[in-house]
Amino acid sequence: MINISRMELLEKINCLKREKDAAILAHYYTVSQVQDAADCVGDSLALAQQAVKLRNKLLVVCGVHFMGETVKILSPDKKVLLPDMNAGCSLAESCDYAAFKRFVDDHKGYTVVSYVNTSAAVKSLTDICCTSGNALAIVNSLPASEKILFAPDRNLGDYIKTQAGRKDMVVWDGACHVHEQFSVEKIVELKKQYPNAKVLAHPECKKPVLILADKVGSTAALLKYSQVSDDREFIVATEPGIIYQMQRSNPQKIFIPAPPADSTCGCNDCEFMKLITLEKLYLCLKNESPEIAVEESLRRKAEKSIVRMLEMSKNLG
Repeated sequence: MINISRMELLEKINCLKREKDAAILAHYYTVSQVQDAADCVGDSLALAQQAVKLRNKLLVVCGVHFMGETVKILSPDKKVLLPDMNAGCSLAESCDYAAFKRFVDDHKGYTVVSYVNTSAAVKSLTDICCTSGNALAIVNSLPASEKILFAPDRNLGDYIKTQAGRKDMVVWDGACHVHEQFSVEKIVELKKQYPNAKVLAHPECKKPVLILADKVGSTAALLKYSQVSDDREFIVATEPGIIYQMQRSNPQKIFIPAPPADSTCGCNDCEFMKLITLEKLYLCLKNESPEIAVEESLRRKAEKSIVRMLEMSKNLG
């Protein structure tokens, strides 16, 4: 433990950033103190895209492991750090490379569309990456006759399959432990307490939650909706770290985290995102460790699926 105040710790982090020409990238789901210390705050793909634009040669990714890998894939010449290597992702880990390779091999002739929330190894087996924000547009852009294998999130995959009206779409059976746990019953109870509240849900949630939602969208899309909507009360069915940014830009509005089924705490935190603390960020910058490494041949294979997504996204507007 570092026995200094939060303000002193932030000062030390800022000094190290200047000294080492470093930039800090933080995901919306990290703790508020880490978001405050960051140069860029966003979802996983936005952070990777921002990393490419930054001139800094040292980047600290405050998020989970696959995010660090994605940044390294797109910025191979930069040193990429992750404050805690134990910050994994239940969704990425639900798609094991060896098992997924067998699944892909069993579906010859299918176009593999994988969520960005996957390992570099899984991305290397992927034809086109996607995000929760562009998955529907990417699937819709493919010919109606094209067979699609979607991975790894079953809830997002089923949602896209229904929205796109795709019959020839096979979905891998993976899930995010945070979004799987939201309780429809408890959201209904909250709606009774806040009858005017709009329900915002991430498409990784189960179908009953999505049916109940007024707005289904990516983390960034839900944040934007909360900013432009004239409504003043929102029940938020995604990782509650995003509420910090929602509240910052909308101090006059009320945001209520949707509760999980098996908890009375009123929140549904991602235990992995919360491993990234201000203290670990400081030590990571100070020691320039732990470092994310992606073997070059794997990186090149994985990069193709991300680049194809970025190119398709330009044409999709």
